[in-house]
Amino acid sequence: MAESFRSSTSPCQTSSRALAEAMQRHLFFSQAKSPSLATRHDHYRCLALAVRDRLLHNWVDTAETYTQAQVRTAVYLSAEYLLGPHLDNNLVNLGLRQEAEQACHELGLDLEELIREEPEPGLGNGGLGRLAACFQESMATLELPAIGYGIRYEFGIFRQQITTQGQQESTDSWLAQGNPWEVIRPEWSYPVTIGNHTVIGVAYDTPILGYGVRTTNTLRLWAASAPEALDFASFNAGDYTKAVLHKMQSETLSKVLYPNDEPEQGKRLRLSQQIFFVSCSLQDMFRILRGQGLPAREFHRKFAVQLNDTHPAIAVAELMRLLLDEHRLDWDTAWGVTTASLSYTNHTLLPEALETWGIDLFQQLLPRQLEIIYEINARFLRMARIRYPGQPDKLARLSLIEEGPHRKVRMANLAVVGCHHTNGVAELHSELLRRHVLADFAELWPDRFTNVTNGVTPRRWMAVANPALANLLDDVIGSHWRRDLTHLQALGKHTGDDAFLQRWRGVRDASKQRLVQHIHQTQGILLDHSSLFDVQVKRIHEYKRQHLAALHVVERYLRLRNGEDLPPRTVIFGGKAAPGYAMAKLIIRLIVGIAEIVNMDPAMAGRLRVVFVPNFSVSLGQLIYPAVDLSEQISTAGKEASGTGNMKMALNGALTIGTLDGANIEIRDQVGADNFFLFGHTAEQIHEFDRMGYHPMPWIEKDPIVREVIELIGSGHFSEGDRDLFHPLLANLTSHDPFKVMADIGDYRQAQNHVDACWQDPSRWARMSVANTMGCGFFSSDRSIQEYAERIWKVAPVPVEATTRSL
Repeated sequence: MAESFRSSTSPCQTSSRALAEAMQRHLFFSQAKSPSLATRHDHYRCLALAVRDRLLHNWVDTAETYTQAQVRTAVYLSAEYLLGPHLDNNLVNLGLRQEAEQACHELGLDLEELIREEPEPGLGNGGLGRLAACFQESMATLELPAIGYGIRYEFGIFRQQITTQGQQESTDSWLAQGNPWEVIRPEWSYPVTIGNHTVIGVAYDTPILGYGVRTTNTLRLWAASAPEALDFASFNAGDYTKAVLHKMQSETLSKVLYPNDEPEQGKRLRLSQQIFFVSCSLQDMFRILRGQGLPAREFHRKFAVQLNDTHPAIAVAELMRLLLDEHRLDWDTAWGVTTASLSYTNHTLLPEALETWGIDLFQQLLPRQLEIIYEINARFLRMARIRYPGQPDKLARLSLIEEGPHRKVRMANLAVVGCHHTNGVAELHSELLRRHVLADFAELWPDRFTNVTNGVTPRRWMAVANPALANLLDDVIGSHWRRDLTHLQALGKHTGDDAFLQRWRGVRDASKQRLVQHIHQTQGILLDHSSLFDVQVKRIHEYKRQHLAALHVVERYLRLRNGEDLPPRTVIFGGKAAPGYAMAKLIIRLIVGIAEIVNMDPAMAGRLRVVFVPNFSVSLGQLIYPAVDLSEQISTAGKEASGTGNMKMALNGALTIGTLDGANIEIRDQVGADNFFLFGHTAEQIHEFDRMGYHPMPWIEKDPIVREVIELIGSGHFSEGDRDLFHPLLANLTSHDPFKVMADIGDYRQAQNHVDACWQDPSRWARMSVANTMGCGFFSSDRSIQEYAERIWKVAPVPVEATTRSL
């Protein structure tokens, strides 16, 4: 391994002593501090800047290589990037972690403490943003020319606290102490007109390093500013508020990730954010095109642009506007360039998540883009009428405009019409897109629809998150798994080796103890690391069915209270609910109420514990995923697009209890049905329930255990006697149950009983755990990106050679 890194580092990347000296220089020249006055955060910044110095060589070499070769470039447009902390990941990818440990030791510092000092970038919320981050790292590792574009949010979505009242939100000021990884590019700024205002987007660049290679791609994020920071006439007139009003209004665009879009002002801000980062990004691409002497009509030969869900779908209209109005192409040529440039990833099967915008709002903010959308729609429907004569209902579904009393622009329809490929993110998801959500388009253009199953980067989610497991794998099968996860199959030779299984259990036990220590330090709750760790950490949503798991915890509580002998279990929840999503916040409140009663009941000591870990993040994921025994992937079949948390947990040796939903299907295929706890109705059966008319009461009436659980919750037992608190949640489950919790809960119980039986045989569980890690080689983001590059983008690797620069 060391040899491969020697060839990938620049001349300045030498010994730990050089790194220590660089840290000391930055303490003086960048922080203006002496060691006696420096805080731990100052030392973190010094190490980060010293590591960034080493990245800069590769970053500049990469940009020069791409410019000289005039290579075709993959462009990723995403509203969020859940990057996680940079320092540890960059040390691993540079092969400098041991040197960093030694350098810190020489300076009397602790590397782990400095790593924990890094604020988590508030640029993403859930799986969509984390997937974008994994993809950026994989593109660099595969040496693919690529740029990621998004928004430099000043504040993350929110910081979550968990109290006895449930979720409480506060400001996520992740930039309060600056960001040592970014470089501002004020020379690359672009105007964007939104309604009657013009906003300037300023580029902030972050280097994204590949593993064991020199390739260092760019993540370019846009910060909003006003054309003039100060209205001098108003200032001189004494109207100081008006003097800075435009500046404040402009900067609001990049203030907060995903503002609440329940009120009209929230919708206005969300749409403004989307056109802002999309337009800046497209204008930047045209700048690159000009710099390489290429005409606008060659845009599609230079760039392959991927739309990460519907948030950047306005790119279809904006690229057309730039080609028509700024570069004076005729319509047919511009449309040919647009459709040849853009491709679209759909991430949802929920109709309410397919973005639509009211015509009135669109007209106010983006009148020219709306004109273009009308024209695209008119030409598209003209073609569709010829294909489907006398079928007005089909044409209405295909239209980019939803008619009716509240006319809307359908962004998913716009994306499909304006892109040469549309892909889902798991086999089932892609099939359901073709059969249901986008069926009319798939019938019209079957060749445009494809699947690329999601993946996760093994560097972040094993090498960084689980170094003990990474070292064990290096010892047993070699280190090639870090770049090619299919090498995990070699573990099959060791599943019968008792000594290996003992080491495996030791690694897992150490990861659980590490999490136990963190929870004790941060929440004051002491857990038993020898109990089964049953974990569900992800965005809180009804379709993900955290309430199904909560109901089972209550059932388990009752069974234990009634004297049943069950193996000890620790149930861990985590995840954020959108501030305006009342039912999701009520689910959190239920979990908190259950935890309060269970954890204070002396009869549950050593038998059952419940924890809600607040403010779930990448950093917490790196602690939690390696410690999971049982991964809860229990969404209603046909609702989850893919999931990536399911991959991270299984990759680290967790066993999954799950439905045939999203990527669960492919995980089960890869790891083997005997190593997966399956339950629940299929997507086809769920669809049939909806078609025939579903009511939960027949399921409840034949299940006395469920009735007892519902009655106990309704009695106020978990809400300090308040019988009304959980009434909306229980009423939803018993009268409507949109996500079929009651239909699946009996089967879920049987699967959980099977979990208990398997857990009581440690050797069997260890072999099943190894089988999960061994079978997850398919779920690498490297494989996903390779598929995008070969099948959709037509982008080839471009190795980056070293120069002889010195610091």
